Amino acid sequence: MGKGPELKPVIRLAVTNSSSESNSQFGRGVASLCLGVRTLGSLNAAAKEMKMAYSKAWRIVKETESALDMQLLNRDGAHGSTLTDEGNKLLDAYLEVEERLQAFAEEEFAKLMK
Repeated sequence: MGKGPELKPVIRLAVTNSSSESNSQFGRGVASLCLGVRTLGSLNAAAKEMKMAYSKAWRIVKETESALDMQLLNRDGAHGSTLTDEGNKLLDAYLEVEERLQAFAEEEFAKLMK
């Protein structure tokens, strides 16, 4: 038998508002939409890149904004969207924590699999 499978843990981070009654979270999907808005300048373009209907992307963002009690996007109609200051801060913090957790998980998993 060969070298064996290349196993790797996958970390799934989500941010919730503990005072919200909603189950909506800021997780990988919303983070990807926000990254798309940041780089492409519109929610529609971000949704298309993710092969998602604009209406679904809009619903996800609205539900997440409501659950977090925080506006993530500035919408400018036909001119696209940008992240709010809070949206940028949340996205940056999410990506940084996710990266750190992923690196830690990979190190710990490798040690345990020896």
